[in-house]
Amino acid sequence: MKLVIVTGLSGAGRSTALKRLEDLGYFCVDNLPPKLIPEFALICLQKDNIIKAACVVDMRMGDMFDDIYPTINCLKDMEGISLSILYLDASDEMLVRRFKETRRKHPLAPDGSITSGISKERDKMRYIKDIANNILDTTTYNLKKLGDTIDRLFCEDGEQGIMIMVTTFGYKRGIPIDADMVFDMRFLPNPFYEENLRTHTGREKDVKEFVLSFPRARIFLEKINELVNYIAPYYLEQDKKQLVIAIGCTGGVHRSVVIAEELYRALKEQGHRVTIEHRDIGLERR
Repeated sequence: MKLVIVTGLSGAGRSTALKRLEDLGYFCVDNLPPKLIPEFALICLQKDNIIKAACVVDMRMGDMFDDIYPTINCLKDMEGISLSILYLDASDEMLVRRFKETRRKHPLAPDGSITSGISKERDKMRYIKDIANNILDTTTYNLKKLGDTIDRLFCEDGEQGIMIMVTTFGYKRGIPIDADMVFDMRFLPNPFYEENLRTHTGREKDVKEFVLSFPRARIFLEKINELVNYIAPYYLEQDKKQLVIAIGCTGGVHRSVVIAEELYRALKEQGHRVTIEHRDIGLERR
């Protein structure tokens, strides 16, 4: 299991980095006392679905931070753990500006000057910076640049690019609220009115052959595939990591399912990261 310890100066972007790691599939915990990290790692190792984890350790915890060094040595000796340390830094001027903008107090100088707190923090964190695997100076970073840098450092092979989720739904139960793009399949003939198809779904051969027998269905598939491939890079350019495509018909069982399955297969063959779900299959038909 990969374990990332995120640390560094207050105001340098630790929270943003942790959120980005969470978007990359890391199981994340903020402000975890160092003595609890080995136990946290063991719990994660016992879960088959957790292969990446991250935690933030910083000076908010006061003297407990000093426990991080024996903890790191312990983690290095643990079987099944691949440990890395990410340290975030920034210039004093930028840190002061960020504290002023957010109107927050520095954890090491709650009643004193921000510059005093920064100086104390730099001194206390000097050694962990020396042993960090990755050091990021975020002085000139905006949120997008920091996110892109985290992606570059921690994305696995095959995780680059936008994550596309194709979902089907029935209009009678409403449009999915998280949909980015919605397509209506009610322009296609409805298999529901074919007695031999009514009780089947779009995942079955007979329904699929019926829906795709109409040229308009195949033409639509070509056009939506072309559209998704065209816009996906621009979503990434705007720092959007997931694209939810909702395909609907009356009940969410026949036409939308056929089209979604075909679109899913095509996008997967083209190398996209894509998932599919059928929201209304299995629900009581009304």
